Amino acid sequence: MAAESGASPQTLLRPEVLALAAYHVPDASGLVKLDAMENPWALPPELAADLGRQLAGVAINRYPTADAPVLKAAIRKALGVPEGCSILLGNGSDEIIQLLALAVARPGAVLASVEPTFVMFRMIATFAGLRYASCDLQPDFSIDVDAVLTLLERERPAILFLATPNNPTGNAHPREAIERIAAAAPGLVVVDEAYYAFGDGSYLDLAARYPNVLVMRTFSKLGMAGLRLGFLVGARAWLDELEKLRLPYNINALTQAAATRLLADYAVLADQARRIREARAPLATAIAALPGTEVFGSEANFILFRVPDAQRTFDGLLERGVLVKNVSRAHALLAGCLRVTVGTPGENDRFLDALARTLAAVQGPGLPG
Repeated sequence: MAAESGASPQTLLRPEVLALAAYHVPDASGLVKLDAMENPWALPPELAADLGRQLAGVAINRYPTADAPVLKAAIRKALGVPEGCSILLGNGSDEIIQLLALAVARPGAVLASVEPTFVMFRMIATFAGLRYASCDLQPDFSIDVDAVLTLLERERPAILFLATPNNPTGNAHPREAIERIAAAAPGLVVVDEAYYAFGDGSYLDLAARYPNVLVMRTFSKLGMAGLRLGFLVGARAWLDELEKLRLPYNINALTQAAATRLLADYAVLADQARRIREARAPLATAIAALPGTEVFGSEANFILFRVPDAQRTFDGLLERGVLVKNVSRAHALLAGCLRVTVGTPGENDRFLDALARTLAAVQGPGLPG
């Protein structure tokens, strides 16, 4: 009989890993799914059929092309990647964040951001053994540039992540703020533009103008969430080094083929993003018209709003068949807040009806709005 080794998760894993809670993805079966900032629109039938024919010819018995030059060329053409900048591909932007964190993970190194923001910045810092440091946004979720500059001076972070438009708040940070921060940063500044397609500006050009700025994007919000494809743009000197940490064949053959085909019809995806943007303002107005709500401006494909009782409202929506995201416990500034993805007209109507009935039940008859 083999002797017991005494090994267990508690004895071998780092305490900070044991203390983590896994990223939770709820089951959305049978629900109107408005919790994950996905594009609600399917591909047009003709494009979907052609995509199927393309994928049928992919040699899945072979490894994919290691550096995906055809896909990179399609990205460069469709999105106007600045001349002189290189592209690094990731299995979603999450993998790119992790790769960047691993690259700078010297003993005592700091990964920084503002709060509230994308939760994976903090989680991946822990994964990589980095210390995480942050400063808060203003109560209206605008960026406090002086606070960020103080953070940079105090912590000297190896890398600073700034998401714009920001998740879960939805607002974009002004260009002048990003540029002031980039000029003062002692290390890398990574601008996360996951929601670029729904805002009014892009900072892709900053990757060519500032030697310490990298710009990260994902196609997950643009109708390709199931493909898991993100990319990083920056100076070749940075990306050549970062490529050493990219796992071999991280972008599978089906994703390479599908994304290349879809980017050839980028106008279709851009038009779907336009429809989402057009639906966002009426949805925000309708939420704001309900008693007890406070709606925050958004340049993303979701809306953050505050209600008198976030947990009871979330539960009530769920009981009525609608899944949103309860972010009320993620940060003090988000107290009472829920986040809803902009869906199709039918999904938005179902959400608004469920929200109105839920708020009426939560607030009770005769209570002031």
